[in-house]
Amino acid sequence: MTFARLGPALAGLCLAAAALAQGAAPAAPLAYDPPPGAPRSFADIAQRLQPAVVNISTTQRVEIGRTFPRFGPGMTIEELFRRFQEQQGDMGEPVTREATSLGSGFLISPDGYIVTNNHVISGRDGRSPVDSITVTLWDRREFKARVVGRDQLSDLALLKIDGRDLPYVRFGNSRNLRVGDWVIAIGNPFGLGGTVTAGIVSALHRNISGGGAYDRYIQTDASINQGNSGGPLFDLSGNVVGVNTAIFSPTGGNVGVGFAIPAELAEPVIEQLRTQGRVRRGYLGVQIQAMTEPIAGALGLPKDRGEIVAGVEPNGPAARAGIRQGDVIVAVAGQDVTPDNTLSFIIANTPIGTRVPVTVIRGGQRLTLLATIGERPSEAVLQGLPPESETPRGGRPGDDGAEAARQSLGLTLQVLTPEIRQQLRLPDSVQGLVIARVNPASSAAEQGLQRGDVVLSINQRPVRTPQDAAAAVAEARRAGRDTVLLLVQRGNGPARFVGVKLR
Repeated sequence: MTFARLGPALAGLCLAAAALAQGAAPAAPLAYDPPPGAPRSFADIAQRLQPAVVNISTTQRVEIGRTFPRFGPGMTIEELFRRFQEQQGDMGEPVTREATSLGSGFLISPDGYIVTNNHVISGRDGRSPVDSITVTLWDRREFKARVVGRDQLSDLALLKIDGRDLPYVRFGNSRNLRVGDWVIAIGNPFGLGGTVTAGIVSALHRNISGGGAYDRYIQTDASINQGNSGGPLFDLSGNVVGVNTAIFSPTGGNVGVGFAIPAELAEPVIEQLRTQGRVRRGYLGVQIQAMTEPIAGALGLPKDRGEIVAGVEPNGPAARAGIRQGDVIVAVAGQDVTPDNTLSFIIANTPIGTRVPVTVIRGGQRLTLLATIGERPSEAVLQGLPPESETPRGGRPGDDGAEAARQSLGLTLQVLTPEIRQQLRLPDSVQGLVIARVNPASSAAEQGLQRGDVVLSINQRPVRTPQDAAAAVAEARRAGRDTVLLLVQRGNGPARFVGVKLR
């Protein structure tokens, strides 16, 4: 008898039948006895952890997108403008609606501290916080949450609700994770509420956004979807080893490629937010590029070692250390700079004020320079904007002068403090008010004014406080004018006059 042309399953049956015919016992079916630590069920651990995972919902007033109605056949001019006016408020203001979003988070203390992603509680601009945050616990109790601190660079935020004896979890040691380890994700996908998924660690130190201090994600195939953001990734001991943050998906749904911020990066950030309300991290003052194959080939260097300096911040730590544009930084404080251990990561996690050796390759020669690590400015400052949290002296947003200026001009104005001046790199000769926000429905927005511009004068009257601005506007109104003349400076460019209609 031959089985050459039979399929594997049929051949196996024939072999078993032959064995029985000869009186032999059939072979035992294939089986696998899992080693200790491989669970037959996740039910017990899920039941224990779920109460510490919360659902987060946010609300924000957003402007409804407007498109001018098309003039169709048989449509009168009156009908055309009636449709357009339906998109406007009573005073010609844009119509707004309340937008909601959903995410996840987890309790890290019995008195109500909650970890989530910064993007879960940020508005559509990605910078300003949402108007309100509601946290729903596993037992359906709801709490209004306040923001203790948030960090754009790491995409982490810390919230607080007023509670007592709440269930909570702890951060674990993500450094011990290995590819293939079991992990469990719990969160609020698509607003469905507490949902548990399991998978393994697919990869470590994943770079998904082109490099950065926190671009070292855990990749997992545990199902993560929209709404899971900010939720925990657990190991089998019930410790939080990651904060679920992103997915890779051509379709918008889970395809088995999710990413979590490792606990080793998240825990120090959360602790600083809890104790200081902000994060302080190291800063070298360089713009860097990865060593691509063409760059490495041109320099005769390996592409998997070092990063090339594209620019050096004047008077920054790198400049003072003698680091130059074109240098290739290959090591800092004895740590090699590699795709898995980037310069941004090393510097951000080096204590401020530490003096460290920086090894560079310049013109084919290996040099060691000494740099003193500075403090990284906020992301707003690095983008040339005043920080969101900056509180103006002599004119808080709620003061009469600031409120009057906001209502009349559509601008939120702040005093130009020495700190803001330094952050915007403005000379001492520039005196005025910094624009903190611009109402998109205002004449100021139409004229191109933007956050970070400095208003030097209104109707040729110098302004130093929001009260000065309010007085200049009031004088214009008394004179029967509906437009004021602003002298505005952007950065170190020349000042220009802008006519802004009063609201």
